[in-house]
Amino acid sequence: MLFQRVKPLDKILETAEKKALTRQLGAFQLTLLGIGAIIGTGIFVLTAEAGQKAGPAMMLAFVIAAVVCALAALAYSELASMVPVAGSAYTYTYAVMGEAIAWTVGWALVLEYAVAAGAVAVGWSGYMNGLLTSAGLDLPLYLKTGPMDGGAFNLLAFLISLVITGLLVIGTSKSAKVNAVLVLIKVIALTGFIIVAVPAVKDSNFEPFFPTGWGSPLGGIGVLGAAASIFFAYVGFDAVSTAAEETKNPNRNIPIGLIGSLLVCTVFYLLVGYGAVGAIGSQPMFNAAGVAIHPGTPEMAAACAGSDALVCSKEPLAHVLKVMGFASFGNLIGLAAALALPSVVLMMIYGQTRIFFTMSRDGLLPEILSKVHPKFHTPHIVTMITGVFVALFAAMFPVGILADISNSGTLFAFMAVSAGVLILRKRDPNRRRPFRTPMAWIVCPLAILGCLLLFLNLSMYTIGLFFAWAIIGLVVYALYGYRKSELARGVDHPGAPKMGDEPNFHEGPQA
Repeated sequence: MLFQRVKPLDKILETAEKKALTRQLGAFQLTLLGIGAIIGTGIFVLTAEAGQKAGPAMMLAFVIAAVVCALAALAYSELASMVPVAGSAYTYTYAVMGEAIAWTVGWALVLEYAVAAGAVAVGWSGYMNGLLTSAGLDLPLYLKTGPMDGGAFNLLAFLISLVITGLLVIGTSKSAKVNAVLVLIKVIALTGFIIVAVPAVKDSNFEPFFPTGWGSPLGGIGVLGAAASIFFAYVGFDAVSTAAEETKNPNRNIPIGLIGSLLVCTVFYLLVGYGAVGAIGSQPMFNAAGVAIHPGTPEMAAACAGSDALVCSKEPLAHVLKVMGFASFGNLIGLAAALALPSVVLMMIYGQTRIFFTMSRDGLLPEILSKVHPKFHTPHIVTMITGVFVALFAAMFPVGILADISNSGTLFAFMAVSAGVLILRKRDPNRRRPFRTPMAWIVCPLAILGCLLLFLNLSMYTIGLFFAWAIIGLVVYALYGYRKSELARGVDHPGAPKMGDEPNFHEGPQA
């Protein structure tokens, strides 16, 4: 049966109950936490991708993605507050919908974390290449981007992924103070961009406003296609939901923190989008048949050869300022991105290794993946394997395709979590819920429908890759996890091997 092999919530919570956390976070602190976790690569890099898919109407895409994310966030928070342990959506679904669904979600989270880490690394390389070019240290074109994007091998994205993997293996983690500084750098950079670009807006640059329309399912183009891509810019809100254990009056403060941080980030994103589009224009590139070209394809790379269009830039925010004549300020934006984005790669690879670690501990993946280094006290084997794959993703694929693939896994996981909330409301209505999703029987179905709408507006190529990955996962589960899991063997959960030097602050995967 579908819901067999459910790991009891009480067993999962044994780990969390050993370490009680002080409730000290209020609504304001949670809002700041969410802003820091959400603002990341998406706005620095995907502005060009969204412009190619929707033109000036990409501003509507920011709003649509924010609404869907808010609905999913409210559902996510209930399970996060009930099961405040490692493993993210994988752990939640294991407790609610059983092992097979949990495996599928955990397998999909590879797309949310590992592929997203590659997307961030590619975004970082775009800004870094811009800085090197300004300094007269231009790399050959074939080493700037992958083969689908007009190059051969993205060297900088490959190298930054390996460097960060090495740091995670030896156990180097960021401190809360360093993270706060990096968040401040990103916010200052975006604020500076808005101050310079918005006054230069021209109404003529918004015409036509809907050059590609609303889009169609499986098309990946149009406002809904742009929203499906720009969803990447909001991932990270679970920094708020996973802090439920440390929140005063979570039923009041978590919704304020979630909606407040999403609202602030949406205003930021709309102002950035308005400034970028209005200052230099953002009309898509069309092929000979008058159809908008998919970003991240050889056709797009050919159309962009020698073009100064915003939709062609690998460093869109810096590019806007350079076109406006503020080259030095554009380089400062590039420097801010170059300083802040590697930390996002670190957190995403970290999140991926901990999900694999948890799945291995449950017997669904080989035991060697949960082996801890005797000196560094980190899961070094799974970290190295993850890092190598992230580096290869980053070297070979363009940022837009990686972001869309990442979104497919994220959207699937959010749908599973939203369904899990409703199932648990029926199955175990009396269980303590530090946070309860308001109007759950309205919010959760809307979250599922919203995520499904965005999922279906990814490109057919992306959806095809998602289902291919899912089929591979089901084969792996059938051949290994189904027989080897601890629940299948009736083994009492031994608890996690101890790992040292864990990050000492709450932060979800930034995008």
